[in-house]
Parts: sequence; structure tokens; C-alpha cells
Amino acid sequence: MRRTNTFEVVPMSETDEELLRRVMDATASLWNELTYERRQQFFDGETVWETEDYRKRYIGVLGSASAQQAIRKNDQAWKGFFDSDEPDKGLPGYWGNEDEGRDLRWYGRNDQYTIQWGERSRLEIPIGKALKDEYDLTGRLRLEVRGDPRWGGEQGQLEIQYDEQRDQFRAYQPVEVADSHPRLGAPLADESAALDIGANNLVACTTTTGKQFLYAGRDQFERFRATTREIARLQSKLREGRYTSKRIRRLYRKRIKRRDHMQDALARDLMERLCDEGVSTVYVGALTDVLETHWSVRANEKTHNFWAFRAFIDRLETTAEEFGIEVIERTEAWTSQECPQCGSVERTTRHQDTLTCECGFEGHADLVASKTFLQRHAMVARPMARPVRFEWDAHEWAESSHSHESPKEARTNPQVASGGWGANARRDPTGGIPRL
Repeated sequence: MRRTNTFEVVPMSETDEELLRRVMDATASLWNELTYERRQQFFDGETVWETEDYRKRYIGVLGSASAQQAIRKNDQAWKGFFDSDEPDKGLPGYWGNEDEGRDLRWYGRNDQYTIQWGERSRLEIPIGKALKDEYDLTGRLRLEVRGDPRWGGEQGQLEIQYDEQRDQFRAYQPVEVADSHPRLGAPLADESAALDIGANNLVACTTTTGKQFLYAGRDQFERFRATTREIARLQSKLREGRYTSKRIRRLYRKRIKRRDHMQDALARDLMERLCDEGVSTVYVGALTDVLETHWSVRANEKTHNFWAFRAFIDRLETTAEEFGIEVIERTEAWTSQECPQCGSVERTTRHQDTLTCECGFEGHADLVASKTFLQRHAMVARPMARPVRFEWDAHEWAESSHSHESPKEARTNPQVASGGWGANARRDPTGGIPRL
């Protein structure tokens, strides 16, 4: 198995932070220069593999091995572009620019860096001789590490990124883990759960233990839409023949990073809770159901751009595997319209979060859908407790102040609406040449 340890990297002095930033900025600069040359060669119909030796140009700051790792990363990006069968996949793009700031990153081969885990964990990375001489540094740059490794095994290439929103440096260490490696946890029972995945509520979950979890999504979707509108506004001001700009590309990257960070945190938070409940099997709706159900422009935006259903299911499956939980895709057709009281799908009406039926039933549409979905695959004999609601604060999922309350009633102009959303995210367009 291939897994990733994630932890925070903290410079131990202002000088150390300045050194780290310069090394990461040089990595981004190397990437941009190499990407620029290759894009020009591509547009001119030439091979992109014959370029200047950027390793020599950056060896003084990065060192030979680190410079070579950045070049190999760029090679992989271009190989992925040529091997892709997706016609809308864009050319490899730039990591920011000199005027607005580059995206700070660094890559280290598995034998370049060392990590000492313990009460005072430390990371050591190499830097170039010219930078060492400038700062009168002997040896490698030593940094503090905060966090614990989730996985042990043969370490792979280390990646360090600067998270501008959190104002912190994050490291990602791939690890080759043996199949016999102990997991983070294992369900203590054989319970089941079913998920209704959407955008108004990102996940509604029901378990056979009688627990229900609801992860709110409206605020995140509206924030996503606001960024999308700003991108459209900036695109409308571009001169004829241009389709992107430095600012537009930055907004695309920021929008996707926010969504992916939120989804990663949600998958982990949910699986930890399900493991504690003894859940060993999780049912999710099949992608074909989602694609065939929704047709409106707004639903399409949620399905293809915001939610990225396929990518999220992959996140769920990877995270669930760490806890010994199996994720199974099954059809969830009509679960969002079926009345749990009389079984009708013709007499029900959905308005926002509320599902009502002519038989007198009223309940939270997404929670009802997840429970109905679960009942198709498992016995649900226990009464449902009040749902636990969670809201995203840009860093973690916290229990809402409205948790355990009954769903808000919404009776004005009820309209039958569709349930969960989902599908593959649309690729971001790239292009244009920023100042490197």
C-alpha cells in the first residue's frame, strides 16, 4: 500500500524561515522557467524534452539533487499531459509569478532528507553551497516537525508546500506500507452506514447504530460560486484571443485547494466517527445515478465543478481503508423522493432541506435519503437519535451550535427538487505566460 504522512514544518528562527522560503521560491522559479521554455517549444511544434540545463543554474541555491528533483517533477507533468486521453486537460502551468508571489514548494529525494521522530521531531533538508556561504551555514537546514507519522515504511520523495491560508509550511511524505501494516483503527463491530452526498449538505450519513451525521455545505458552495463569478468577470475583461491571466489562474488554484482541503478533512472526520461506531461497511450512491438525476444549470455546477463526486469517493475509499472500513457503491435511485412513511415517490415534495408527503410525513430530505438508502442494504432496528450537525470553519469540521435540533421547516413555495449531487470535477483551463 502507498500512504502519505502529513505534518507541519516549522522553522526554528527567522533566519531559518528566510532560508526555507528562498529554497522553495527557487524551486518554483526553476519550474516556471522550464515550463515556459517547454510551452514555447510545444507551440512551435518542437520537442519539449530538449531544454537548457536548469540544474546548473539553480545548483547554488538548491543543490544538485534538489534541482534535479524539481526537473523530474516537471518531466512527470509533461509526460502526464502527453499520455492523457482527456482533450480538455490543459498544458502544465506555472507556480505563481515574481510580481504576485510564487507558489512555494520543495521536493527532496528519499535519501536527501532525514526525519527524527520523537518528543522534539526534526527534519533536515539540503541546500546549495552558495546559499550556505551567504548565511554562514554548515551542514543542512534543520527544521522542527509538528505531528506524528501515521504510517511507517520505506519513505518516498518529500514535498513541502507553503499554505498561504494557514500561514504554515506543510510536508507530505509518501510511504510504502506493507499490507500487514497495522491500521489506524479497526471497527469493533459489524455495523453499516449509508451516505447521501450533496452540495447543500455535503454528506448526510445514517448508521445501523441509530446515529446520523450531517455535514453542511451551503456556505462552501456559495463561496465557490463567488470565486467562479469573479473568474468570469475577469475573463470578460481579457483582450480578444486571450482566455486566462495570472490572476485567473491563481483564483482557479485557490478555489480547488479550498475544496480539496475541505473534502480531505471531511473524509477523515467521518471515517473516524464511523470507526468509533463499529461501522465496517459504508454504502455510497453510484455515479451513474447522480449523472442521470440532475439537469439544471445550478445542479450541473454543483455536480461537475464544486463537488467532484468521483474524486471524493476516491478520498473516502482511501481514508476508509486506513480504518478497515469497506466502501461499496450501490444504486440510490429514488431515495431522495421516497416517503419513509408510506413509500410513495409521486406524492412527495422537496423544498430545500425538507421532504414532505401528502400522507403527513415531514423530515430532513438528505437524512431521510441516507436512511432509506441504508434500509435497502441493512437492517435498521434501532431508533434514530437526533442528528449531529457539523460546519466547516476553513480548518476543521466542528459541531454546529444548531446540532441536535429538528430540521427547519420550509413551507413557502415548495418545489420538488433533486437530492444529492456528484460527478467528476471539470478541469481548470490553463494558458497565458506570467512573469516567471
